[in-house]
Amino acid sequence: MPQKKILLVEDELAIREMMKFAFYKSDYVFLEAEDAEVAQVMIMKECPDLILLDWMLPGISGLELARRLKKNDISKEIPIIMLTARGEENDRVRGLDAGADDYVTKPFSPRELMARIKAVLRRVAPEQNGIIELGGIRMDSEKHRLSVADKKFELGPTEYKLLYFFMTHPERVYNRSQLLDRVWGGDVYIEERTVDVHIRRLRKVLAEFNVAHLIQTVRGAGYRFSTE
Repeated sequence: MPQKKILLVEDELAIREMMKFAFYKSDYVFLEAEDAEVAQVMIMKECPDLILLDWMLPGISGLELARRLKKNDISKEIPIIMLTARGEENDRVRGLDAGADDYVTKPFSPRELMARIKAVLRRVAPEQNGIIELGGIRMDSEKHRLSVADKKFELGPTEYKLLYFFMTHPERVYNRSQLLDRVWGGDVYIEERTVDVHIRRLRKVLAEFNVAHLIQTVRGAGYRFSTE
């Protein structure tokens, strides 16, 4: 099971260093950015599973960045936890209205933040006890079994990993580069068009069960798994 990527967008070096230490022995991959511009590049490249976003950033504020991310097909489904010294109710409402999933007021403890991260990821992840059921597909990741309407089927190892990734990250658009990084691994150097080949193979198998439509092509952006 691939590790979840957490991106911290924070201009204060001391906080980034504190969180880097906190994540050192965690089950997450820690990424960091000091401002909104660096964050946007990193989001497109790494496609994190969750963003820790400071409200008061230089240049583009965290609030404005949250709004922009929620309007972008590639990033709109990524959960956001706002980090801020603003504790008033109106500010919390503004953060949530901008698209934040949770809100942590500074100063905070790394332990509290880790608990919030786990809670948010549990809310957005469809997997429970190794079982994922979406769009009529049932995947048992522990037993490595797949079925549609109780009819079992098999996939090649790469197609299985691709489907697992899509089903654990539904409704989010990923371009070829992001899929190569998240499914094949960042240290594998193959052509991006290889993704298209495996998408076709995956769709061919799913078409036998009338669920190939779940793997959608988003023109000019990439692919997504969607039940809509």
